[in-house]
Amino acid sequence: MKKAFVLLGVLFCTFQYSYSQGSPDYSGGFKIKFNEDGSKYLRLITWAQTWAQYNDAVAENESNTSLSVRRARVLAFSQINKDFLILTHFGLNSLTADTQSPTGKGDGSQIFLHGTWGQYSIGSKHAIGGGLHYWNGISRLNNQSTLNMLTLDNNRQSWATIGLSDQFARHIGVYAKGSFGKLQYRVAINESATTTLDKDREIILGNSYYLGRQELGSKDSGKNFSGYFDFNFLDQESNFLPYKVGSYLGTKKVFNIGAGFFYHPNGSVIANTDGTFTGQNVSILAIDAFYDAPLGNNGSALTAYASFQNNNYGQNYNLGAYSTGTMFYSHVGYVIPNNNKKVKFQPYLSFNNISIDAIDDNSNRLGLGANAFFNGHNSKLSLEYTNTKVGNASATNLVTLQAMIYL
Repeated sequence: MKKAFVLLGVLFCTFQYSYSQGSPDYSGGFKIKFNEDGSKYLRLITWAQTWAQYNDAVAENESNTSLSVRRARVLAFSQINKDFLILTHFGLNSLTADTQSPTGKGDGSQIFLHGTWGQYSIGSKHAIGGGLHYWNGISRLNNQSTLNMLTLDNNRQSWATIGLSDQFARHIGVYAKGSFGKLQYRVAINESATTTLDKDREIILGNSYYLGRQELGSKDSGKNFSGYFDFNFLDQESNFLPYKVGSYLGTKKVFNIGAGFFYHPNGSVIANTDGTFTGQNVSILAIDAFYDAPLGNNGSALTAYASFQNNNYGQNYNLGAYSTGTMFYSHVGYVIPNNNKKVKFQPYLSFNNISIDAIDDNSNRLGLGANAFFNGHNSKLSLEYTNTKVGNASATNLVTLQAMIYL
């Protein structure tokens, strides 16, 4: 344990020193203008997140400490005029010593396509598009940007369909998005993935498995439907891109209440004794609230979020982060007052409670952490401790230090 914290401390000091050598002001990405007024452009954004972790729940012959690349991404989008947009997003996730390959050709070390879609504007407030997209339903956190989270990472269970109906939180489909006054909306009709995380699981009678399209075919289980709607009571948030901001650090005054859904007819199946399968409809519903605002004129700010989510993946469904039941999640962060506009410190607290119908018990996770910002979210260190307990099992403790830069 002592070695782990020494390692974390060394990394913290190293990254702090290297970042303090100077970080130029950021204005939204590298923008290449193709005309004088900038209405025709290509914008590039790149980011990297590196982790050092201490985990007390490892095998006897495994080290408690580890280093990994949590994310390495590149995103590009372009407009030739205000009516058309194309976006491409690719990168890598969770590269560890176990997922590296000798020549970089293994599955775990491969860069893959996160998203690509084209969009056509209908007036100034509405747009339609299609492709491998991130215009998701359910909740704010199911549309979370990974560039500006309050907590060290997103609440895992809020990305509620990863690997079940989609490719890493992105569906192939068509969407519509826009706003009516202070009400923003996003709705989508999508193809459901045939191959899911349940593909190789042992089938047990009486339990559901997310294999609807594989076992019942695309006619009965091919499409899913999603939407999210949020009312902006104070400052209006941008919905130019789908990625929701986690913390504005007091640069805006935002209070939103939202609601969303995901519905996949026959998304799951139950095995019958005769070897056939019966479809189970998958439905996920959520309501949430988000508040972010400065507190006075001293540089302090408050960020708070809460959501309640009802998850129905089918009868007795339980797979890691996913389970039929209910979930409550909340976090709150506070920017400590100071006069430096770039360097800020933000302690935070998070809590997650999940009821799991299959085991008739709960999972609870408590998180305590802090962010150190050296140029807003563009140069940031995060340190977080989490305690997770599922049912009567022993609690697990995890300490993570993250260094992040994005330009």
